Amino acid sequence: MLLYIILGLLIHLVFFASIFDIYFTSPLVHGMTPQFTPLPPPAKRLVLFVADGLRADKLYELDENGNPRAPFIRNIIMHEGSWGISHTRVPTESRPGHVALIAGFYEDVSAVAKGWKENPVEFDSLINETRHTWCWGSPDILAMFAKGASGNHVFAHNYDAYSEDFGAQDVTKLDTWVFDNVKEFFHAARNNQSLFSKLNEDKIVFFLHLLGIDTNGHAHRPSSREYLNNIKIVDEGLKEIVSTLKDFYGNDGKTAFIFTADHGMTDWGSHGAGHPLETCTPFVTWGAGIKYPQKVLAQKFDDTYLQEWKLENWKRQDVNQADVAPLMAALIGVPFPLNSVGTLPVDILNSTDLFKAESMFTNAVQILEQFKVKMAQKKEATLPFLFTPFNSLSDSKQINILRKARSYIKQKKYDEAVSLCKELINLALKGLSYYHTYDRFFLAFNIVLGFMGWTSYASLLIIKSHCNLTRGVSKEVKKPSHLLSCSFIAVGVLLALFLLIQACPWTYYIYCLLPLPVWYAVLREFPVIQGLVTLLLTFPPSHFVGYLLLFILGVEVLVLSFFYRYMLTAGLIAFAGWPFITPLWTRAKSTSLSWIFFCLLLAVFPLMPVVGRKPNIFLVVGAGLLVLLLSLFVVTSVLKRKDSFVSEELVLHLLQMLSTVLSMCVVYGTHNSLLKKQGLPLINQVVSWIILASSFIMPLLSPLILFDRLFSILVSSMSTYLLLSTGYEALFPLVLSCLMFVWIHMEQETLPQSVVFCKQKVSNIQFTYNTDITQFRDLCLDDIRRAFFLVFFLMTAFFGTGNIASINSFDLASVYCFLTVFSPYMMGALMMWKMLLIWIFKSVFVTILYVIGITVLFQHWLFTNTDKL
Repeated sequence: MLLYIILGLLIHLVFFASIFDIYFTSPLVHGMTPQFTPLPPPAKRLVLFVADGLRADKLYELDENGNPRAPFIRNIIMHEGSWGISHTRVPTESRPGHVALIAGFYEDVSAVAKGWKENPVEFDSLINETRHTWCWGSPDILAMFAKGASGNHVFAHNYDAYSEDFGAQDVTKLDTWVFDNVKEFFHAARNNQSLFSKLNEDKIVFFLHLLGIDTNGHAHRPSSREYLNNIKIVDEGLKEIVSTLKDFYGNDGKTAFIFTADHGMTDWGSHGAGHPLETCTPFVTWGAGIKYPQKVLAQKFDDTYLQEWKLENWKRQDVNQADVAPLMAALIGVPFPLNSVGTLPVDILNSTDLFKAESMFTNAVQILEQFKVKMAQKKEATLPFLFTPFNSLSDSKQINILRKARSYIKQKKYDEAVSLCKELINLALKGLSYYHTYDRFFLAFNIVLGFMGWTSYASLLIIKSHCNLTRGVSKEVKKPSHLLSCSFIAVGVLLALFLLIQACPWTYYIYCLLPLPVWYAVLREFPVIQGLVTLLLTFPPSHFVGYLLLFILGVEVLVLSFFYRYMLTAGLIAFAGWPFITPLWTRAKSTSLSWIFFCLLLAVFPLMPVVGRKPNIFLVVGAGLLVLLLSLFVVTSVLKRKDSFVSEELVLHLLQMLSTVLSMCVVYGTHNSLLKKQGLPLINQVVSWIILASSFIMPLLSPLILFDRLFSILVSSMSTYLLLSTGYEALFPLVLSCLMFVWIHMEQETLPQSVVFCKQKVSNIQFTYNTDITQFRDLCLDDIRRAFFLVFFLMTAFFGTGNIASINSFDLASVYCFLTVFSPYMMGALMMWKMLLIWIFKSVFVTILYVIGITVLFQHWLFTNTDKL
């Protein structure tokens, strides 16, 4: 049995790893030639301001008095430059957002977990192509581009990582630090001849990363006074920096400015997913090479932002986030980043039509170069007769479009040339996507085949071990056909040669060869399959169809619950009716009423908002009080049950109750401290980590009596869970645990009447009982129901209060009792542990059901076979 468990774990690890090879592979290719516009650029230098976490609506909208929240930016929009919305992509996180802005390509989703400080993959960026770049801001962001650049032309100035404290009194200092250091830098440059000379060269970039808005958004929400005031501070800082630069360069008109954000933020202070509040960021640009504002009578967009922001008469020009990189490259005349997939927004440029057409042509050639390299790589790694090219962009079509575009430029038909280049870019991008996902169907097919094989084999093993229908057949020892084994070996060798010829990665061998031994094992169990088919044929057709429809309905509910959480509510309401269609209602009315009550109570949670709720510490404290009441009840019942109360057990109960009280105090104290902007108290932080550590140890000290151990696990885990809660979710594990407790008693009542006398009290069963259930346990229809209940409760545990598939379902406020300084891995680990705690609750109860089933049925087997023994 242990061998099968290990084998199953390994196979599921392979299935999990395949997700990243199939869907989350890096889009980068290497070997392209740098491309740049062969004309003098409009700007000598560029200043890039990135306000981390700034939403477009919060910047552009008027305040409650009808005045601009950012008057300097508003003045730029109306008198000096162009504006619009920069549309980002998932994941809306800082690293992918900055890579899109500065390198021009969208990192795969897995890049979120690969690191904020280092580059997991090599890529080219605008900063790498400049003559000199000076950066100010967060160490997490600046390190990515400083360490990824060639040479020593990138100079990064950052504050200490510990300054990124969500509980700090004033996090706007993260932005004022940047502005003050930039002003001091230019002041010092006047007395430093070497630096002064560098600053007066061309092709230079100043990058200002402003983290205060994002930090205030996480700590106080985007609608808070702190977040909105931070926008005003940034606006004033921008005005000062622009004035400083104009003064330093004598207002020479050779400086271009771009102000944007890496991502937005939801109303509840999170980001990472694809909500419009997360993907819509501001984009304002002005200075050298940028068009002045254009007044229009009407504009058509799918949203109503223009009317809300009172900007309907000022031309709005939206861009994709990756389009900013080629725009910056064109403005200062450096090669376009090699991996950029952005399209140059030529309508924003204030330059000659020739410059626009040449820049667009360069953009098209640069993206086409990536397409050619990607196609060559895939063609080289695929057998000629199996290779399927991207027919929409054949070699001849590439040549014709490029020749025609160049001809249009020579004939001064610049608009036609730009239009043709845009068409080529669109085709090249589609081709890049085509070759990037070229192997996706092949790999997915093999993974599905392997998964179906493993599921079939596991099912056949259970049927073989637990059904009388196959025992007679399985005892007939039949050697598997040599033809069958030889056939699978031959297929495996051919498949391995096929992958070897194509120089496929070693992971492809695992994905493609795994289904072969699995399906071979399935076919070896042919007698079991025969017995199963024979059994199914004995069912009346109406019963068979009914069970099949019920099975399909159950599976559909589980699938839909991934997308619609209210399906969990529907399922729990259906579960509440279970006692009425069985003898349980008459046999155990009080237990049935408890089951109905807790099913309906748990059904409320999926209807509540996943996120967007305001912290409600009183609900967290209330959940702690309920745990204390439950502890007192259990202690009292134990005292009544035992003649003498063991002192060690009493001490353990008191320590766990003390841990719960401390959790409540820490949560309440930390919340108040952060509200007063006094930060996380050190004593609270120390106590939180001690409680977390003790939650692993205390359950091991509890008695081996089943419910004593269960209760110890519950109380210890709840102490930690309270520290990680901010609202109603603190009540969820408590309700779920009560329902699981009732489920145990309900399952006891479902046992056949013939074994009722064998049932012992659940409170007397011990974890240490160990029996090989395969010697006497037969499957029945109730086992299918139990399996469905198990999976459904697992889904409820994962999705009852949130959506584990969505990054923005996790509120950073959940970890503020442990740390407030930004630490992505530690914070991620704590939030993951919060999610796993609920799964642990459920798993413990399932273990109890297993133990109860073994104990009772073994006693029944002993009773019925005593005469034989």
